[in-house]
Amino acid sequence: MSASHSEAEGGKPHKRGFPVLVLLPLVVFTGLAALFLFQLTLGGDPKKIPSALINKPAPELALGPVEGLTRDGAGIPGFSREDFLGKISVVNVFASWCVPCRQEHPIMEELGTIDDIQLIGINYKDKPENARRFLGSLGNPYDLIGADDAGRAAIEWGVYGVPETFVVDEKGMIRYKFIGPLSPSTFRDTFLPELKKVMDGA
Repeated sequence: MSASHSEAEGGKPHKRGFPVLVLLPLVVFTGLAALFLFQLTLGGDPKKIPSALINKPAPELALGPVEGLTRDGAGIPGFSREDFLGKISVVNVFASWCVPCRQEHPIMEELGTIDDIQLIGINYKDKPENARRFLGSLGNPYDLIGADDAGRAAIEWGVYGVPETFVVDEKGMIRYKFIGPLSPSTFRDTFLPELKKVMDGA
């Protein structure tokens, strides 16, 4: 039946509705783009993402040493929460396969020279031989290093990704967290002032 015959009988041509589902991917993309733009422009510094562990005790988790890792002829021990008590600690999560960890390593070397703190490493999802090679070539500033082979410790510490660095006070309370690699400027302008607050008991 032709369209003209149908109209002669009083009918109207059938009109197909606009396929709304076609717009769905565009709507989702626009929403995500807007969220990303808000974070960049108004959402603040992503390194200031709050941690649920700030002002909470360090996790009750013991980590064994990295197999075969030594310094000055002696094995470097792992650590447990008891090792935080009575000392200011800086805890750095690192891995040999992490390029930013290599970039921030000179900062770790500098932290290792500060007498009033102990520098503790969490070696994240690494092979012992790779960790030994990494620290053997760049230098080992850590007083204690725990092997986090399965990544469980990182979960307990609320780690978003390596590297991350924490400040723990002498009572074993986490007081500060820095997300991402430390650069000379962020170390000087952001991290050191926070570390000094904890060292001064603020």
